[in-house]
Amino acid sequence: MVKTVRTLGLFGLGAFGRLIVKHLSPYFDIYAHDPSPEAKRYARRHNVTRVDLPTAAACDIVVLATPIRSLKALAEAIAPHVKPYGLVADVGSVKMKPAKWLVDALPSTVSILCTHPLFGPQSARKGIHDLEIVVCPVRIRHVDTIVKFFANTLDLKVSLATPEQHDKALAAVQGLTHLIAKVLSGLEPLPTVHTTRSYDLMMQGVGLVSGDSDELFLSIERDNPFAAEVRKRFFSEIDALRNRLEAHDSGK
Repeated sequence: MVKTVRTLGLFGLGAFGRLIVKHLSPYFDIYAHDPSPEAKRYARRHNVTRVDLPTAAACDIVVLATPIRSLKALAEAIAPHVKPYGLVADVGSVKMKPAKWLVDALPSTVSILCTHPLFGPQSARKGIHDLEIVVCPVRIRHVDTIVKFFANTLDLKVSLATPEQHDKALAAVQGLTHLIAKVLSGLEPLPTVHTTRSYDLMMQGVGLVSGDSDELFLSIERDNPFAAEVRKRFFSEIDALRNRLEAHDSGK
């Protein structure tokens, strides 16, 4: 299979970085930067080339698959090494903050694409066919080529949005999902017998995000500027329901 570009610099060999390696290594020569001992062991086992920061940043395409707390500093660190007409993309769960950080840090000739694959290692364990990725063009002229690669080569559903549109939608989509999953996880152990179909579907949904880190949960809830309002409405509905039930229990 002919590779579309020569090199892809990957920052982060965590759970999602490894998913990137699995699905993009047939198309790119991947050079990964992640100094953690776990990444070193993974790279050795999977024949991934580990390089220093300047080398990874100088690749044709640079993908930032690190926690959002480190993204601003990382953007500033790679800025002097990125190719003048290279492409830098992120894959995080919020988009407005990363978009601003990348625009502020990177030279004006560098293309910037914010993306959010709406799946992770759990939901993609059987493959990524027909899963969805949100693409937010921030500063890029040839986004159609990338959309075609995602859709035709990786067989993904592609949705285009602005960073603001993305964060508004995901404040509820992800914010509520992870919030409910955290609450249900706190109630464990939960029944596994005599269950209903609706209960099983709910627990399947919880299972898809139960392996996500607490750091990801906090990022979804704290770094999305629209999440606080969704939480406020959610907790308000819970309080109203609790008051209604307690009023009934007390005979009022």
